[in-house]
Amino acid sequence: MNENQTCHRGKIAVLYFLLSLMMIGLTGRLFYLMIARSQYYSAKAEDLHQRERTIKAARGRILDQNGVVLADNRTVCTISVIHNQVKEPEETIAVLCRELGLPEETVRKKVEKRSSREVIAANVEKELGDKVRSYNLAGVKVDEDYKRYYPYDSLASKVLGFTGGDNQGVIGLEVKYESYLKGTNGTILTLADAAGVEIKDGKEERIEPIAGNDLVTSLDVNIQQYAQQLAYETMEKKNAKGVSILVMNPKNGEILALVNVPEFNLNDPFTLDQNLVSESARQRAAEEAEGRSKQERRNRMWRNSCVSDTYEPGSTFKIITAAAGLEAGVVGLEDRFSCPGFRIVEDRKIRCHKVGGHGGETFLQGMMNSCNPVLIDVGQRLGVDSYYQYFEQFGLKGKTGIDIPGEASTIMHKKENMGPVELATVSFGQSFQITPVQLITTVSSIINGGNRVTPHFGVAAKSADGTWMKQFSYPLGNRILSEETSGTMRYILEQVVAEGSGNKASIEGFRIGGKTATSEKLPRSLKKYISSFIGFAPADDPQVIALITIDEPEGIYYGGTIAAPVIGDLFRNILPFLGIKETGLSS
Repeated sequence: MNENQTCHRGKIAVLYFLLSLMMIGLTGRLFYLMIARSQYYSAKAEDLHQRERTIKAARGRILDQNGVVLADNRTVCTISVIHNQVKEPEETIAVLCRELGLPEETVRKKVEKRSSREVIAANVEKELGDKVRSYNLAGVKVDEDYKRYYPYDSLASKVLGFTGGDNQGVIGLEVKYESYLKGTNGTILTLADAAGVEIKDGKEERIEPIAGNDLVTSLDVNIQQYAQQLAYETMEKKNAKGVSILVMNPKNGEILALVNVPEFNLNDPFTLDQNLVSESARQRAAEEAEGRSKQERRNRMWRNSCVSDTYEPGSTFKIITAAAGLEAGVVGLEDRFSCPGFRIVEDRKIRCHKVGGHGGETFLQGMMNSCNPVLIDVGQRLGVDSYYQYFEQFGLKGKTGIDIPGEASTIMHKKENMGPVELATVSFGQSFQITPVQLITTVSSIINGGNRVTPHFGVAAKSADGTWMKQFSYPLGNRILSEETSGTMRYILEQVVAEGSGNKASIEGFRIGGKTATSEKLPRSLKKYISSFIGFAPADDPQVIALITIDEPEGIYYGGTIAAPVIGDLFRNILPFLGIKETGLSS
């Protein structure tokens, strides 16, 4: 054998060896895939033949404290099409266009699109969905779904909030308690062949949805309805831009009602300019329409002014100055003051609302008369350092922690920028801004014995079948002043209603405390006002407190004249309802 033949045979041997190695490798790989990884690839193959559709979970309801349903669900349908399963595309397009009232171009584009699933229409009323189902159109799926429904339309709209197209919360309690309300979606799995056509009589797997939890709130639907009625009547009567009413339990912070009119229809939340019962409100809406997008205008319509908007509180804030003065010991009920109708502070002449002045008066009388000079003097006695300390001690620098998104913070002078003039104006409620919810929370804490409370709506979350419940807790915060000062403030504010500027809130047979306010909006040159009144009952043991603000009333605008009577009407109707008994004393 020559050298060439030997070399050739060697090459053949090497080639056979390499081929043998490759075969061994391929055989090993095939063995690994077929035996060791069989379950994995079997599952992957099954996945390729499965069609998945979501079963929406029912969203938890929102209830008032007595179990009345404020937010519920309605059964609707989602209609979709699976391209590979459609047998009669022209008939399918014609039926869907006719029954759903959709343009042919829109439906055709989705029916002819080569995708696993195309949604034709969502939130279709169940009756219509059932009608589409009755046609038995191949490739057309009609799945039941849920749509949020609000039985009382606009009641507490800016508190409850609403859900979007995906059934997730957008504003209010709906978004704050989303994790409790949303539930867990289920799934329908069906088998399809290689062409994507659903296998007839093939197995169908269902993973059932888990419904969301119900939210129990502190709201009382009866009090909310009556407060909303009063707010609309006041808005129309005074041609105001808006009216808000807050009703709360001052002992624990539970909010019984929160009204911001104009409210909007929760079942139709995207239509602009709803419930504008006054010409002033319509004018504001027209002004806001210029230069603003629809979404900006909707955001304004949905805005909860009690929580998200600040304002100068005016004389209702004299409650805070008086409480700080009494707690610090710089003033007593019988301390004497003189009111000539103004006070000179540095280079500023700051006037009292009574131009001729109140003359000589005690501190108690000064509060009953809502006298600016008396409260200016109390502020000056405290001084900037001490006043600022009480401002912080009372919780006014931070937020209240209310369980509604979008709470605004107090807008206050920095301590280093607060001179005698700023101290004087703050003392009677001007030159700074707070939210209505901050004011009612702070006053509640002053009159309830001195403990800071957290305003809130959420009371508990519970499963629909009652097998699970979570109680939300809101422990009392820091003590902000003594029991003695709290008792003195209750006495002062009862005299304000019994014989002082808040007398139009008095009710025969009940002990009412409160304070009026008329604050001038910025710029002062416009002569626009916010009229307000904060009241509580019974005066000796407060169980309910209410605050009304009237934005830009026309005609008479004094808080004692137009705001106090509204709270009087409210209390006259809700105090017996709340089980608060008459004292037998005349007002």
